[in-house]
Amino acid sequence: MSSIIEYLESEFATFDEKPFGAVDAAVLSQAAMLNGTGIVPSFPSAPSGLLDRLSAFLAPQLPSARFVDFARAERFDGMFTGLVPHDIKRCLFALIASPRFRDLAICGFQRVVDEAACTQFMATTYVWRDAFAFVAFGGTDISLAGWRENLDMAYCPETGAQRLARTYLEQAASHLPQRLLVGGHSKGGNLALYAALTCRDTVRGRIDHLWALDAPGFKEGCFTEEDYARLGDRASRIVPEESTIGMLLECPLEPMVVRSTASGVEQHSAFTWEIEGGAFVSAGRLSDSSRALRDVTAEWLSGMDDARRRRVVEAVSEAVVASGATDVLDVLAPGQDVIGNMIEVSQRLDADTRDTLARALGDLANIAMRRLGEDVVQSLPWLRRQ
Repeated sequence: MSSIIEYLESEFATFDEKPFGAVDAAVLSQAAMLNGTGIVPSFPSAPSGLLDRLSAFLAPQLPSARFVDFARAERFDGMFTGLVPHDIKRCLFALIASPRFRDLAICGFQRVVDEAACTQFMATTYVWRDAFAFVAFGGTDISLAGWRENLDMAYCPETGAQRLARTYLEQAASHLPQRLLVGGHSKGGNLALYAALTCRDTVRGRIDHLWALDAPGFKEGCFTEEDYARLGDRASRIVPEESTIGMLLECPLEPMVVRSTASGVEQHSAFTWEIEGGAFVSAGRLSDSSRALRDVTAEWLSGMDDARRRRVVEAVSEAVVASGATDVLDVLAPGQDVIGNMIEVSQRLDADTRDTLARALGDLANIAMRRLGEDVVQSLPWLRRQ
């Protein structure tokens, strides 16, 4: 068995010799966590006049970079984003050396972090000659804005990053004549799917395939079966057997379940997913714990309307700010009792906020107790203080 890194070090076939597949989508979804500011050109503005449009048509080549252009130590601070920056860094150097990936043209970099609007977005497009363009949406970085936006998905019909994702996909399509491939991991997978479901019909029709990798779904009622039917069999959802993030919110796409060398929430990292013969190794089915998480969170959210969900999200955000956290690593560091710490911090908040948190966490614990049993719940450090 191998991992993404070993795949990069051993797969020497070019995309002309071996078609693009799910593992390649996972690789580039991780590459999308590279901050390309100052390295990867953004898409040019749409040509406005007749002469500008004619010039763009006659000379369609977009300004681009290569993976080797990222190899600048003076830019490393801030280049490797997300919760596994060391793996992203290893991935970069494997990409630079890989005969399969090193000659990809990289273009269309866009990054937005707006703390006031609770919006965090990053996307990059990878082009192989005239064969395909892979539009990759980055996942969540460590900014508090990004993680607040993740929580907002529970009640918002459209977040800032989702709106940006649709615009980005349509912009990419306007510049690129190649067949379109789309994907992302975690929040990036959510953005990829949202963009494909909400973009113009002409753009959706050009999508050859889409990969949503251990991505959260959407609030109930956001999309219908008919919406997903427009994608047909061109969308793949992939999750590890002990999926956590990929079990949150609603997504009717039947997942391919893959094996991981890690356990629990650490399986969320695509760097732990097992590969054999250039393909992910099937695990057959989700674990009992993963399905239990899906059922518990679904029931918990179903007991709240959008207004109450928003109050809970705001209460959680206030507790995080009151804790003094500057980024999500302060909250989710290994060994942290996240819920216990939140309850402790909530004592510093006003009575309404404190009561909102207490009621929400109490409801979650009661549902888990009923569905999983007291022994199981008491073994979970994030619930046992309730």
